[in-house]
Amino acid sequence: MNTISSAAESVDATTPSPAETPNTEATTAQTAADAGAQAGAPAGTPAPSARALLKQLQQQFPAFRDCLPLAIGIDKQLLARIPGLDRKTMRAALGIHTGSMRYLRSMEKATVRYDLDGVAGAEVTDTHRLHAKEQLQQRFKKEAERKKLEKAAAAEAEAARLRQEKLQQLASKFSRG
Repeated sequence: MNTISSAAESVDATTPSPAETPNTEATTAQTAADAGAQAGAPAGTPAPSARALLKQLQQQFPAFRDCLPLAIGIDKQLLARIPGLDRKTMRAALGIHTGSMRYLRSMEKATVRYDLDGVAGAEVTDTHRLHAKEQLQQRFKKEAERKKLEKAAAAEAEAARLRQEKLQQLASKFSRG
């Protein structure tokens, strides 16, 4: 599970969220149609991307759409519901979903897990809540460090610009000519 979470973090951190990227309804509809067509496609056709599959899952199942804590073994439920689903793509899509900030925030406060239809099931353990909280804290810490480094780099660039400007002023003042 940690491998999937770390992979999802790196994908999630480098790839803009749907809210950050401009997306027309036509593009969304086309992506969903492609994912739907390919998820149940014969073995010879390429599998949808993990993001396209995730969009399909969000449209098809309330647990994904509402970002509810997923039941343990949700992958088996998905394989039973969507014949021909590529396991590797499904696991990548699940990693993206369960590594998202929205899902981790939901897990941090959750008490119950849900199946694909949004029906409550087993309880969320304290261990899983704590894991979600730790993941969020790590992300916030990384983001704060990144912003601090950006700010320091910007300050250094400004200082270098000011030094260069001052040198040019001195050079023009004392130049022979």
